[in-house]
Amino acid sequence: MKRDIILAHLCIGCAGIIWGLMSPIGKDAMLHGIGGIDMVSFRVMGACLCFWLASLMFKVTGQKQEKVPTRDLLKFFLVAMFSVICNQCCYTIGLSITAPTNASIMTTTMPIITMILAAIVLREPISSKKVLGIALGVTGALILILSSTSTGGSKAEGNILGDLLVVGAQCSFAIYLTFFKHIVQRYHVVTVMKWTFTYACLVILPFSFRHLSAIPFAEISTRTWLETGFVVFFGTFLAYILMIRAQKVLRPTVVSIYNYVQPTVACLVSAITGLGVFGWSQAIAIVLVFTGVYLVSISKSRQDLKREMKRSKRGVKKE
Repeated sequence: MKRDIILAHLCIGCAGIIWGLMSPIGKDAMLHGIGGIDMVSFRVMGACLCFWLASLMFKVTGQKQEKVPTRDLLKFFLVAMFSVICNQCCYTIGLSITAPTNASIMTTTMPIITMILAAIVLREPISSKKVLGIALGVTGALILILSSTSTGGSKAEGNILGDLLVVGAQCSFAIYLTFFKHIVQRYHVVTVMKWTFTYACLVILPFSFRHLSAIPFAEISTRTWLETGFVVFFGTFLAYILMIRAQKVLRPTVVSIYNYVQPTVACLVSAITGLGVFGWSQAIAIVLVFTGVYLVSISKSRQDLKREMKRSKRGVKKE
């Protein structure tokens, strides 16, 4: 069990690193011919194709494909709505009309929203350790975001509608983490994502087809296509596999706190490539982020408290 927990942390940590790398790579692609809605469409279609191909590998390796009853297929539609459609569309549209800094700051709300939802829906305790961990993570992430802006970031003006859309994206993903943990645990990761991205394609493509057909494919550089390929394969297909693997084991709040790994990776990459600076403030911020992740991961869950109560009752009976 301990080995599974360690592996789950490694999986969600790697997913956070990939998403941290995806931000600058995807942004560069969207500056050179690939629009925001186009990128969302490519992510959804590409991931859908990859997961269906992965499911076909079950036959090649002799594994039985899982049969999903109609009731759970309907649940997978809701998984698609909250984890992919609302999340990606709200964030992409919000980012397009507000300042990148504002959007980055708004993303720090996701672990807070997840903690509140988990407390209401799953009755997970809001412990002082968990609150302190999220507070440290928020502080570290904000230092990284604001320091990157002060050293040459975007000066674009914020927009209240764009900010609200980005917050809506965080709420959407927090709902997914909280409400759909059980169905994610019930099936293989490929089965979950195959149906999730199939539904996402069916919903998104009718609205984005006109945008896709207007792309000047011949004019887009090879570099831009490679960047788009990175976003599709690594930032979507592989990262979602890692996230689902972690979600099967870890609590929603623990999964969400790894959201703060993304600005950390972006800061380090910017410093390495010479696009940003790395000083004491960034170093302190990274320490705060990982301290926050550690505190949330070791905070007591509902099951931990139940076990402690049982032990205490046994101790009283013995006395």
